[in-house]
Amino acid sequence: MNEPLIHSHWLTAAAPKVAPVVATSTVLILGRIWNANGAEHSVGNAALMVVLAAGAATAGAFASVGRSGDGVLAGTAFATAGALTLAGVAGYADGWSLPILLWAVATAVAYGIATRYWRTDRRDTVAYERGTAVRREEHAHVARVETIRGRTQIEVAREGSAYAEALAQALTARAALPGFDPPTLEAAGLPELPSADRDTA
Repeated sequence: MNEPLIHSHWLTAAAPKVAPVVATSTVLILGRIWNANGAEHSVGNAALMVVLAAGAATAGAFASVGRSGDGVLAGTAFATAGALTLAGVAGYADGWSLPILLWAVATAVAYGIATRYWRTDRRDTVAYERGTAVRREEHAHVARVETIRGRTQIEVAREGSAYAEALAQALTARAALPGFDPPTLEAAGLPELPSADRDTA
């Protein structure tokens, strides 16, 4: 079976790899913009970010407990808590040292989590491709067996038809021989001829 060839653009393939650093860098930039617009050393803004980050972390904790925990929801909540923390620190701090340090840690953690999901996705993709190849090979084998069986049946039918035609010609030629007498042959102990041969004779 011919399958369409799918070539993904290099940007499509690279996008998931750069997503964590783009996300953390965006949060850092927004935090520094917020810092330049009055959030530096603002206790009220810092308290707001602490409350929001703690709320997101609490939501993630509740979403991850129990057998019915939702891993995607918990991961999203924890990521939101981390982003709020980074934005809060970047907005409150007066220098770049602490925000850059926190950005580096957040980026490393984001890549660590993403790598785990990338490996799982890669394993699932490889398993699917192997299963598809096995099924395709099994179907091809069945198709080859059925093709061989069909050809064999055609050959047997052709041979049977040729044999029947040759037998009919032989019987016709025997019946046309001079002095051919079926009762005499039967009396001599030869096999009984079919009734069609007698009618022909």
